Amino acid sequence: MEVLYRSTRGNEESVSASKAILEGLASDGGLFVPQALPSFDKTLDEFAQMDYRQTAYEVMKLLLTDFTEEELRYCIDKAYDGKFDTEAIAPLAEVKNAWYLELFHGPTIAFKDMALSILPYLMTTAAKKNQIKNEIVILTATSGDTGKAALAGFADVPGTRIMVFYPKDGVSPIQEKQMVTQTGANTRVIGIHGNFDDAQSGVKKLFADKELAAWMEERGYQFSSANSINIGRLVPQIVYYVYAYAQLVKEGRIKAGEEINVTVPTGNFGNILAAYYAKNMGLPIKKLICASNDNKVLYDFFRTGAYDRNRDFILTTSPSMDILISSNLERLIYRIAGEDAACNASLMAALAGDGKYEITAEMKEKLGDFYGNYATQEECAAQIRSLYEDTDYVLDPHTAVAAAVYNKYKEETGDTTKTVIASTASPYKFTRTVLSAMDEKYADMDDFALTEELEKISGVKIPDAITKIRNAPVLHNIQCEKDGMKQAVMEFLEKQ
Repeated sequence: MEVLYRSTRGNEESVSASKAILEGLASDGGLFVPQALPSFDKTLDEFAQMDYRQTAYEVMKLLLTDFTEEELRYCIDKAYDGKFDTEAIAPLAEVKNAWYLELFHGPTIAFKDMALSILPYLMTTAAKKNQIKNEIVILTATSGDTGKAALAGFADVPGTRIMVFYPKDGVSPIQEKQMVTQTGANTRVIGIHGNFDDAQSGVKKLFADKELAAWMEERGYQFSSANSINIGRLVPQIVYYVYAYAQLVKEGRIKAGEEINVTVPTGNFGNILAAYYAKNMGLPIKKLICASNDNKVLYDFFRTGAYDRNRDFILTTSPSMDILISSNLERLIYRIAGEDAACNASLMAALAGDGKYEITAEMKEKLGDFYGNYATQEECAAQIRSLYEDTDYVLDPHTAVAAAVYNKYKEETGDTTKTVIASTASPYKFTRTVLSAMDEKYADMDDFALTEELEKISGVKIPDAITKIRNAPVLHNIQCEKDGMKQAVMEFLEKQ
């Protein structure tokens, strides 16, 4: 069965998976969603016998139906290779009655590698399939991790250029160093004077700018996105939830068909949406636990049915979650609205205009798969410290938010269902936050000196991703105001 994609705002004809990946964002500003989610055609016991690459093929073939088997296997084999430091790709660590799904074993030590290692291959394959002659310009906003993972994936890929905007004072020092030292003749990194929401909103405006599109067309360029608004980012993320479940079956930790819970530290809502899609395709997930930090807009939404970004933006120790406009939530809103594009478009217009919207009681009833809560920075630090003291296992601050919220969920509900927690980044990306949570003596040390301390106490070798950037030269030092993003794009493309 061919799966076609349509816009959540309804002004688009259905398109193939490859065209949805190429376009990134629909021309009406909506996000591409599958017309219908297929069901898995392999049993859970069959998945339990597969490695990560085999699982990826069996899941992705159901959603990327205009890719041939040869094309899809090529993309998967190129993506999930020696650039990951473990053959498992996404191993599970059992720690204190939960399983941490370690999604940070890729080249940039964050979960974004899981999808952004394959997206360049999906996109260049899609361009060939659709006879695209223009160069693809990847335009991306990042709250810290997407930027580096996208840059690493697209650097020097023929037929592409990539431009990343990040909040200048809104990422960790190591996250910033990872981006500004990125090599590749086709790369550009710019720090904006604003927060992530400013960067993300600015990118969306550029996608919708018809004048800019015409200017680019004249010069042989067209935009696409590496953010999780691109369905080519979302589909690969479904894979690791299926793989995690199958490994628990394989190890005899659960029986095939037994329900599990999944806890996800959540900012832009893409990672947890992938788990929701997996559930709707047949994975036995009981509850999707949505963990927020102090920017608790999603917590408030799940509790009240009202989404309101009109609040102070808080810079926290879990910067990749410092988001007030969770773009991928639109895909869920569309689904619980009965796939009513007009209803969804109205709500998104209200968000753009008044900064808030409220769903109906009927829609709110359809959120039963989700539980939302949040953890403060103090609770996050306490979680890092207590888990290390009890088990010697070290969490990054985003995963610590998830672990703290999971504990709140258990206390609130008494639910003891076996649970997988998405571990989204290596603690080496946030050494200052992690070590300061353990002992104040680390507060005045240099960020890279802290990596050596973390290696001592964790017993985990410093990743190559950190070693390589320590003395790497800064190659990108451009900054702009949030209303200067269009000019920055034009200057980048004019000089090529």
